[in-house]
Amino acid sequence: MKDMIISNLKQVHERIENACKLSGRNVSDVQLLLATKTVPADKIRIAIEAGETLIGENKMQELRDKDSGLQGLDIKRHFIGHLQTNKIKDVLKYVTCIQSLDRLSLAEELHKQLQNQGRNLDVFIQVNTSYEESKFGLPPKDVVSFIREIKKYNTLNIKGLMTIGLLDVEKEKMQPSLSLLRQIRDEIYAEEIEGITELKLSMGMSQDLELAIAEGSNIVRVGTSIFGNRFLGKEIWNENIAE
Repeated sequence: MKDMIISNLKQVHERIENACKLSGRNVSDVQLLLATKTVPADKIRIAIEAGETLIGENKMQELRDKDSGLQGLDIKRHFIGHLQTNKIKDVLKYVTCIQSLDRLSLAEELHKQLQNQGRNLDVFIQVNTSYEESKFGLPPKDVVSFIREIKKYNTLNIKGLMTIGLLDVEKEKMQPSLSLLRQIRDEIYAEEIEGITELKLSMGMSQDLELAIAEGSNIVRVGTSIFGNRFLGKEIWNENIAE
């Protein structure tokens, strides 16, 4: 198991490096996030001890259950799944960033909890660039106005945009949903919103990381290509399916 994970990590980093070369980007501009949904702590620990530092979880219960198994490791944890407001207090115990901010009610409750704790939090705005009902995220047309709305919550540090692109066997079908996130970021820049000077893009997974890097992704979220297929027989990209 250890050899497989380390070998897979090497291959993924080679894919990232090659994609950066092809698109004329510096490899230091792209960070690998380990997507660890359903991955046990012992497997995550192998990857962290091999040099990785960033993991992303989709479920509050997994954050809690794996915490003891990851003690003593120099890691940052992001929350990358749909976040219910009643889980905010618990999630904040473990994460330094929430990549799935997609509604005003969530921003309001996050702000309240963060005020009570006397801290700030990095957030990414999740955008549904593939327009699929199976995915959460803001409609692309609403992103600029949403950012203007949540700017009033000074506990939220807006760091970027996140999307789950359309997954297909044909690159021509996948690329538009990734390109759209970059276009939305550029539209935000054109608005010259106070305090918004640099936004990272979190997009690209095992299947489409090269396309995402070509479109400017700064964080690729990879699980299957590192830990193997954990979801046989499941609709893994339907975010509305409870597990």
